[in-house]
Amino acid sequence: MALLQDILRNVQVLNTQGPLDVQVESITFDSRKVQAGVLFVAVRGVQADGHAYIARATEANAVAIVCEELPAEIQEGLTYVIVKDSAEALGQMASTFYGNPSAKLQLVGVTGTNGKTTSVTLLHKLFRELGYHVGLLSTVQNQIDEEVIPATHTTPDAVTLNELLSKMVQAGCTHCFMEVSSHAMVQQRVAGLTFAGGVFTNITHDHLDYHGSFDEYIKAKKSFFDMLPKGAFALVNADDKRGAVMVQNTKASVHEFSLRKATEFKARIIDNTIQGLHLEIDGNEIWCKLIGDFNAYNLLGAYGVAVLLGEDPTETLTVLSALDSAAGRFDYVVSDTQITGIVDYAHTPDALENVLNTIQQIRTPLQKVITIVGCGGNRDAAKRPVMADIACRLSDKVILTSDNPRFEEPQMILADMQKGVKPLDYKKTLSVLDRKEAIKTACMLAESNDIVLVAGKGHETYQEIQGVKYPFDDKQVLQETFQQLGK
Repeated sequence: MALLQDILRNVQVLNTQGPLDVQVESITFDSRKVQAGVLFVAVRGVQADGHAYIARATEANAVAIVCEELPAEIQEGLTYVIVKDSAEALGQMASTFYGNPSAKLQLVGVTGTNGKTTSVTLLHKLFRELGYHVGLLSTVQNQIDEEVIPATHTTPDAVTLNELLSKMVQAGCTHCFMEVSSHAMVQQRVAGLTFAGGVFTNITHDHLDYHGSFDEYIKAKKSFFDMLPKGAFALVNADDKRGAVMVQNTKASVHEFSLRKATEFKARIIDNTIQGLHLEIDGNEIWCKLIGDFNAYNLLGAYGVAVLLGEDPTETLTVLSALDSAAGRFDYVVSDTQITGIVDYAHTPDALENVLNTIQQIRTPLQKVITIVGCGGNRDAAKRPVMADIACRLSDKVILTSDNPRFEEPQMILADMQKGVKPLDYKKTLSVLDRKEAIKTACMLAESNDIVLVAGKGHETYQEIQGVKYPFDDKQVLQETFQQLGK
């Protein structure tokens, strides 16, 4: 509970109407959650404009309304606060309301197209092993030390985010590692937060359905580094040509990591096998359980963060060598007949190519690669033919199937993907609409020592069809199918 005038301390207020010394019990941007004592913030969203729900919030006895423009009908005795940007104001007010918890933690944000989840998961595990109480905010799940809190978004809304950070502080956490999505930056979900540092992994085409263009997507990612304060660090992947762009205007101290260039944090892959990575990092050789070039970057980025936060380099590398990856990230099982099944969240062209290139590096000449891949509905359609082409180019057999069709017709999504299949690849490509049947088909085609990649959904335990999330777990289906087929 706090006074409205105190909550508005860091907000750019244009005008007010009514008393500001009213008590606020909670903050919301969802009019359905309004009751007496609740402050309603009218935020302009992609699907709806919160200003259209001011009347509903008023009827539900909101204590005050924060908006960008006054409604046509003003209720006498109710306080109205006019702000320049409601979404930004929401973040700032939520932070103040919960006691500015991000400033009481070493909060590090990780952004980029691929590698965010693995990076923050590695950092959470690393700092736990180093003896700290640590928070995690990721696509897979949120955590306060060992307590798991289900995640619904890559980056939670501003109110939920600050509430979680507050709980972390109360639990004695000293660090928190979080994914920062491009959507979160555009929607101002991290406004008002104090970051100790930020990490840039890489950037490739994704979410163009939301951002409209690749340039706008880059700007969204860059805006995270623009907001970092002086005294924070900005750690960027120097092997991505846009790494330098990210930090052009940052006030933070800039640091780089690389597998190809002479940078502050440097790694070299000595060996890359299905058992793991043999790396040289800053002159020290380590063996890690994670697989693939992309994980070498994730490990190196995590190492860089730890060193920049003051941890001992040798101890950090020792702990990193024993860590596993995040669920659904190059997650593999081996059948009784030695077929390797790999489940990976790869749902962008770049991520799929990274995973398949890694498989190409570790496969033997006689091993066939069978790839099952689909694309999500109501998302960037431009990547559909590209992903089919990548799968065909780097696989011996490809099965196109459903991912999360959402409100689109699965057959139409597959038709988009099929446009990327070249005539020479027709014979090695199948389309199986039902995802479970697609996995079964791949397992039936696989022989001893072959590799079956199930791409796109990774850690997800559901398939979203027409607004309903049906239970579906790629790894579980893969394991059960191997057993049923006696493989």
